[in-house]
Amino acid sequence: MQYKIGQIVEGTITGIQPYGAFVSLDDKTCGLVHISEISDGFVKDVGNFVKVNDRIKVKVIDYDEKNNQVRLSLKAVNPNRFRKERKPLKYGSLPPMKLGFKSLEDKMKDWMEEAKERII
Repeated sequence: MQYKIGQIVEGTITGIQPYGAFVSLDDKTCGLVHISEISDGFVKDVGNFVKVNDRIKVKVIDYDEKNNQVRLSLKAVNPNRFRKERKPLKYGSLPPMKLGFKSLEDKMKDWMEEAKERII
């Protein structure tokens, strides 16, 4: 079958690796949902989101006709489906921080002197 970028297709999870999930789209075409395309949120374990033999809908983000390989995205079809809601901070918001390049500037002269001493 011919696949087009942007097309939404259905496939079956055939394998799970730490870097993503393999999906069979038809008899001749397989694809990969990379870990970065599983969810908008942090994905520590792909197996927490999909299981082998799951039927899923995915979006084609790249297609290699020569090798019949497809790059797929689950999060493009189901945005925020797997995203966990963050709990509000218990103590309110964090205090404003006054960090920046100024502290680096203050230390730069000392660091330069230390470097010169090590060279000599």
